[in-house]
Order: sequence, then structure tokens, then C-alpha cells
Amino acid sequence: MGCKETISLGKITCLLFLACLVAAAAPQPLHAQTRGPQGPMAIKKGSVLTLQQCQSIALSTNPQVSAAQNTFFAAQSRIGEAQSNYYPQAQWQTDINHFSSTTVQNQLVGGTRTNNFANFETGPSITQNIYDFGRTSSQVNAARFNSEASHQGLENVYLQIVLNVKTSYYGVLQAQRNVSAARFMVTQAKQHLNQAQGFFETGTAPKIDVTNAEVTLSNAQLSLIQAQNALQIAWQNLNNAMGIPDAPEYIIEDNLAYKPYPITFDYALQAAYKNRPDLKSLLATEKASEQSLRLAKAGFDPALSGSAGYTWSGDSLPLDHGWNVGASVIMPIFSGFLTKKQVDEATANLNASSANVETLKQQIYFQNKQAFLNLKQAESSVATAAVGLRQAKENLDLANGRYAAGVGSNLEVTDALTTFSNAQTSYINALYSHKLAEANLENAMGAK
Repeated sequence: MGCKETISLGKITCLLFLACLVAAAAPQPLHAQTRGPQGPMAIKKGSVLTLQQCQSIALSTNPQVSAAQNTFFAAQSRIGEAQSNYYPQAQWQTDINHFSSTTVQNQLVGGTRTNNFANFETGPSITQNIYDFGRTSSQVNAARFNSEASHQGLENVYLQIVLNVKTSYYGVLQAQRNVSAARFMVTQAKQHLNQAQGFFETGTAPKIDVTNAEVTLSNAQLSLIQAQNALQIAWQNLNNAMGIPDAPEYIIEDNLAYKPYPITFDYALQAAYKNRPDLKSLLATEKASEQSLRLAKAGFDPALSGSAGYTWSGDSLPLDHGWNVGASVIMPIFSGFLTKKQVDEATANLNASSANVETLKQQIYFQNKQAFLNLKQAESSVATAAVGLRQAKENLDLANGRYAAGVGSNLEVTDALTTFSNAQTSYINALYSHKLAEANLENAMGAK
């Protein structure tokens, strides 16, 4: 319908008020904010950092966090994109058309006349979706669940960064202890060399004892060089894990000592099903697929919308003006089986999402079982390695004492040094493996 009348301020106010009501009623995004890094933390030269502080630094500086955050923010924006269908769609359109027509004046004599004139039309218009049988709500809900899946993807990035920091942190502590052990072996080898040289000079030991002691010292010094290089690499791994490859020199708290980690497999598994962000992400994706299926099925249903506008038009001033308001119903009849195929596709995607959830649950069970068994093995290994280290130290002390007393052989001391060196390495590796097993189990549980 339409008629010509002067537009009033009251009508404009009513239209704006209607737009505000629709905007206020629209659902809000699932996540207005995300728990993320609060900004980079500076490392001062000589600082003493704990494991928790290293993790906080990594979560505030690692570029992977920024990438995952922006992916999540993009997913949040898609909620607003879907919600735009709840709002009135207002626009101002202006059309200027030039017309030219030729008229034959006399068919017998001939001659034509050309008429030129222009038409101008301008004015605002508003369209409003009234009811579309769940199309818009399904789009919004799908976007919300996809945003939740993206948010859990961000949480998974946090989880992996924390695991990387733990692994690198314990790697530094392992390397530091290896350096200390290598230095101890150099000291022991020097002492033995001094003894061998003294015995040789007094004629109580052959030259070969001195030569063997020199070889033992050279091997110990080579092991120290290798351990020191491994330590530098371990520091760089930790710096990279924190996202600060050029960090100044600092110190970390030594927490490599063995502490029991009492936990049952059932507790770990239930915690994983509850906390794992990758599982939460797939569950959200499954719900998004359900909404996509609802959206596809809504393609069989009609859609109702309303429109209103006001225009000024004419080919000369003053322009004619008037308003229009109306409603339309679009009823789908046949679209070349497009809607049916969209439903088939959405159904297949939903089935795939459900299968992915079940697959991940099986993987979570396996990962937690494997991590739990590795933890128990690591606990037993620490105890066994501690006994072996103590026995190897006693054996070395006895060998040194026997050699100093002149009743032991050079080979006996050399073997004792090698045995003690291997026992030290085994014990350090056992401590590292236990901490790493703890970290892997916590990661499998979805805990930081």
C-alpha cells in the first residue's frame, strides 16, 4: 500500500525504537572475553624463576597464543555476523535515470522529435525479518558453538605451551646435573692420575697406569664439554618455549628431586573427560553440526519479512513523496533438490562429528593409560637408580682406597669410575623421566 504525505518525526522515532528493541532482544556472543595472557613479562639478568613463572611468561609472549587468540576473536565476530539477521536492515537509496525517446511526427512527410528528460528518486527503506522458521537462530547457535570450539582450541594451545615449558624446564635441570656429574668425574680422574704418577715415580706402579689414567681423564673432560654444550642447548629450548629466544641469563628453581605423585588411573581418566579442551572443542563442533542440520531443514519452510520506506521522486522540483509498507512470504517450491542435498550434507557432517568425538575419547583413554603406566615405571626406576648410585659410589670409594693402599689395580679404579659415571647418568635420567611422566599425565588429563 502507499500514499503521499509529509513524513513526520514520530514515524522516524518509532522505526528507530523498533530497531533498538530487536537489537536488545538478540542473543549475545557466548564469550565476550577470553582468559588469556595479560601482557609480556620481562626477564631480568640473574633473575630466579620458578616453573610457574616460566609458564606465565610463555603464555604472555609465545606467538602461538596470539595466533590462536585472533582465530578465536574471528569466530566470535561470526556470531555477530549471524545475529545481523535479527536486526532491521536499513538503507538509503538514490537513483538518477536519464530517458531519451524519439517520436515520429509525420509518417508521410517524415521527421522525428527527440524527447529527453530525467527522473530522480531517493529515500530510506527498512526491511525486517519477521519469522524464518529457525533459519537465523540456527545460524546464530551454530556460530556460537563454533566460537566455543575455537575457544577450546585456544585452551588447547595453552595446554601444549605449558607442556613444552615443563619439558624444557626439566631438560635444563637434567643438563645442569649432568654437568655437575661430569665435573665430579673430571675431579676423580685427576686425583687418580696424580696417584698413578706418584706411584710411577716411586717405582710402585708401571707407566701403563699413568697412561690409562690420562686416557680416563681425557674421556672425562670430553664428557664435560659435551654436557656443557647440551646445557646451552637446553637453555635455548626453554627460551624458545617461552617465546623469548634472546632472553638474558637467568636462574631457575631446582625442583627435579623426586616426590611421590599419588593418583589413580580412574581419577586421571575422569579428569581428562571433564577437562580436555580438544574434547570440548569436538563436542562444541558436534553441537554446531546439529544446528547446521536444523538450518538446512529450514530450507523447506517459508520465510516472512516486512518492509517500510519513504521516497522522494520526480523529474522536477518540488518532488513527489510518499511512504510504503508491506510484508512478503517466500514459499520454496523447487530448487533443483538443493535443499535436500544440503540436508544430506549436514547429516553426514553431524555423523562425522559424532564419530570424531568417540574416536577422541578412545585416544584419551589410551593416552591416559600410557601416561599412567609410564609414571609408575618412572617411580620404580628412580628408586632402583638411587640404589645403584649408592652402590656405585661405595664401589668407587673402595677401589680408590685399595689403589691408594697399593693393593688395588688401575683397571679396578677405571672400571669403578665408569660404573659410577653410568650410575649417575641413570639416576639423573630417572629423575627427569619421572618429572616428564608427571607432565605428560597432567597434559593427558587436560591439567596445567
